[in-house]
Amino acid sequence: QAPRRVLLLGEGNFSFAASLCGATGTRVVATCYEGEEEVSGRERAVENIQRLRERGAEVVFSVDCTKLKDCFLPEKREFDCIYFNFPHCGRKAGVVKNRDLLARFFLSSADVLAEDGEVHVALCNGQGGTPADQPQREWHNSWQIVAVAARAGFILSDVHPFQAETIHGYKCTGYRSQDKSFCIAGALNHIFTRSTPLSLKPMACQIQLESHKVCFQVPQVLVDKINRGFLELNSNHPVRTVKEKLTTELSQAFPLQDADCCLSPLHQGHLNEVCHSNLFWISLSPEETPSAEEMSHGLAKAVSFSPVGSCRGTDKNGWVAAREGCCVSKLCYLRPSLLPCAQAMIQRGALLPGTLQVLSGPVFRKCLIAPYSMPVFHEMVLACAVDRSTENSCIQMLASSIRTSIHSLHQAVSGCRGNISLWEAANFETAEPSDFAAFESQLSKIQYFIRMEVDAFSCCVGVIRAAQDEAVSSELAVVFASLNLDLLTMLICGIADWRMLWTSDRRFSLQFPRGELRLFKSFSLYPPSYKHDVSFWVPEGEQFDEVAFHTIARQVSGETVVSIRLIDTFQHPEMGRKSLCYRLTFQSCDKALSSQEVAEMQLLFRKEIKQGLRVTLR
Repeated sequence: QAPRRVLLLGEGNFSFAASLCGATGTRVVATCYEGEEEVSGRERAVENIQRLRERGAEVVFSVDCTKLKDCFLPEKREFDCIYFNFPHCGRKAGVVKNRDLLARFFLSSADVLAEDGEVHVALCNGQGGTPADQPQREWHNSWQIVAVAARAGFILSDVHPFQAETIHGYKCTGYRSQDKSFCIAGALNHIFTRSTPLSLKPMACQIQLESHKVCFQVPQVLVDKINRGFLELNSNHPVRTVKEKLTTELSQAFPLQDADCCLSPLHQGHLNEVCHSNLFWISLSPEETPSAEEMSHGLAKAVSFSPVGSCRGTDKNGWVAAREGCCVSKLCYLRPSLLPCAQAMIQRGALLPGTLQVLSGPVFRKCLIAPYSMPVFHEMVLACAVDRSTENSCIQMLASSIRTSIHSLHQAVSGCRGNISLWEAANFETAEPSDFAAFESQLSKIQYFIRMEVDAFSCCVGVIRAAQDEAVSSELAVVFASLNLDLLTMLICGIADWRMLWTSDRRFSLQFPRGELRLFKSFSLYPPSYKHDVSFWVPEGEQFDEVAFHTIARQVSGETVVSIRLIDTFQHPEMGRKSLCYRLTFQSCDKALSSQEVAEMQLLFRKEIKQGLRVTLR
């Protein structure tokens, strides 16, 4: 195995490098900014340099940390780890100059760091500007290390105390360009890694709908979430593991049958009582397949779904109704729920009495931006046909089995039991009109909401309802349960941000070996956030579509807008026009996000809302 190549920058007297040199499997390259003659005058520097050379280390002088590519030949640039302890501009430089030094250092490091390498930066207490500093400085008075690193595509993956006393022979030097030590009490070592790039290319999907092969452009907000295959047999995604473990637990109480193979991502027709602004409407036709030229230029990425039938029920239930006289409807929508598919099975008589039918897959719903509101998540629907006289007892048995199963999963992962409660629909108030519980209430009448509470946070993770008009026969009734698998996974595994479930970063999936659930440890700490305000006049005589406003924000930012808050309204006293002012907060949970990128997103957002919502920007 090739030795681990370590680059040390800004060595004052080379004592830190000398302490690392000689470690098994490590090749040290120690550098400093000054020339050899100047460094040799520092205490113990000559001794440390000699020790390094005797142990096979490379010592290089006059190395500028902002121009590392110029200091090393291409074949010698792939460093596994770069150390920069207590960087500073020299003399009495202010925070702005030191911040700029860090920014240029990170950009330079990106040129010589191996793909999976690390950058270690030690700073005095308070300089970094993160919550790890105690006390934490005001942001403007810190070096803003996480934000400046983001410009070069780095995220903070770990931070821990810099324990100088444990480093044999180490003596800190260089304070204000003198042979004096920095005050390193409470100093922190910040460890940075590369983040995956933020890139969302247009995507087209091909699907067999009835007897036609059709193609549609995927809504931009969903391009990184379509056809991810989290629930497929070869997946080790925690959402699949939660689904499998829940299914295993439920099989102790009910005979089970899996029906996932019949599901289609597209529905035709309409859903009664469901707000149409919450649906992802799709226009399609057999002629919309992207051309070979478009594909070759990366303008559209084709994703094929398995040939499946459309889930089409009947008008009497207000579910999916095909448009008359049209074999392939020009207007469809991405399925917002699997419940219509379960009800279509009832219409076909495919439900076996006493057997718990299991359907699972991603569903798509436009919603406001909020911590636990997801435009796409994996739903599991359970349907069971029972004797009408035992309907209530079946509901209680199903609810009890679900609660026990979730309890068991949570306790196995965290070591403690989460509070799983059942709320009667009449006594349950949803948090906001776009959340999971509220949308479920639009679909059909609900008997119970399943609520999970972990660490003082609680939310609805499922609902239980009985069929109203879809009885299999006069003797049988059907009981349904709908579970949000993504929310369950977050609460069970301690994942604070739903977007993390969709990350393409391997550091997420590596934490969940096949079939195992564990508490998640974030690999991006203290990500920087940026706030931008936008104000505009609403078109006269029109109702402002807030869901569309939030959807555009999701689209242009690649889901990096985490909060949209109305901070001001104004009604013109003479013209009667209404002005709104919103504050957008940008923050990524898994990728580096720089202030420059956010500024570009904000400009694009202003352009899109002007065009799409016909507002007049102020």
